[in-house]
Amino acid sequence: MGRDIGTILVGLALACAFVLCGSAEAAAQGRGHGGGGGVGRGGGVGGPPAGVGVDRGLGTSSSASNGRADNGRGNASDHSNGRSDAGLERARMREQNARDADKELRDHPGEAAALHTTANDLRDGYRAALAANPNLKFGQYVAATRLAANLGAAHPNITRDAILAGLAQGRSIGQTLQDLGLGSRDAKDAERQANREIKDSRRH
Repeated sequence: MGRDIGTILVGLALACAFVLCGSAEAAAQGRGHGGGGGVGRGGGVGGPPAGVGVDRGLGTSSSASNGRADNGRGNASDHSNGRSDAGLERARMREQNARDADKELRDHPGEAAALHTTANDLRDGYRAALAANPNLKFGQYVAATRLAANLGAAHPNITRDAILAGLAQGRSIGQTLQDLGLGSRDAKDAERQANREIKDSRRH
């Protein structure tokens, strides 16, 4: 009977040990699923890791697009066959020439009066001419105006617009006057006379 009691006690001890081991394993598995998820979520709540977000997006736009972002910004002129750059250059030229005209009219207020017009009208006419020919200098516009006034009565086809059209085509004033019917000597004389009159007007 003593052996039976001992056997029973040993069996109970083994059963308790088995139960305790099972409980410990279940607890470990619970921590593995629940605790591990908590840590992972905790890291996520704190925000994205360093280097992720707007800064990284801006810094890697070229890499992400295999260079297309940089190429798109850098070759706008190529895509437009140079029209973009040419348009900007024309606009800058017009603005610079318009500023030069304003300065000359301020420095030489008698220039407009000598042409029987006002400074505002002369300025507005020149700005309109710049729209067609951004390279036109104010001095050329004034000379065309003076020549048309001097020659128009005897040569009705010699107008300021006709002279400006020749300049826009790359012709000089002398060449344009000849294109409009003046001989070489007459064209030179007319141009010299206009230049003298313009210089005289600037002295007043």
